[in-house]
Amino acid sequence: MNSHRIALALSLALIAPLAHAGAASAAAAPAKQSTVVDVAVGSPDHTTLVAAVKAAGLAGTLSSVGPFTVFGPTNAAFDALPAGTVDTLLKPENKATLTGVLTYHVVPGKVDAATLVSKIKAGGGKAELATVQGGKLVASLEGNRVLLTDAKGGKASVTATDLAAGNGVVHVVDRVLMP
Repeated sequence: MNSHRIALALSLALIAPLAHAGAASAAAAPAKQSTVVDVAVGSPDHTTLVAAVKAAGLAGTLSSVGPFTVFGPTNAAFDALPAGTVDTLLKPENKATLTGVLTYHVVPGKVDAATLVSKIKAGGGKAELATVQGGKLVASLEGNRVLLTDAKGGKASVTATDLAAGNGVVHVVDRVLMP
């Protein structure tokens, strides 16, 4: 019990200055609504995703009004692909394929974590999500973890949720989903 209190106290001690700094900067500058692209650009774990979005010419689209729900693979997710896959996808002649892979990670509308879990429960343990690419992702729960299953049977875990943007929301995933 005592170790839990110490952990809680340390957590609060670490978070409090961040919350205060955020409040101070928000008061000092007018609130600027970021986009789902800005959320990815601001993350050191999504540099490969950002490069891919730019190579596919999707930055403008994903910076538009939306709303969009983006399941953003981390750099480690891209690194887990077979050797040479990312380099091949980033070549100009493969722009259509890259666009298909990236838009498979985007669902029209804003689906926050609570809504996604509600959809899964309402669907008897599964929820189908129609992607901008035209395919489907199947969301399910494994314990408290949301899993996404792609068209090829690959599974990605949602590792962070509800990264809010002015034009939608980003959820971080640990695998690249394939249409």
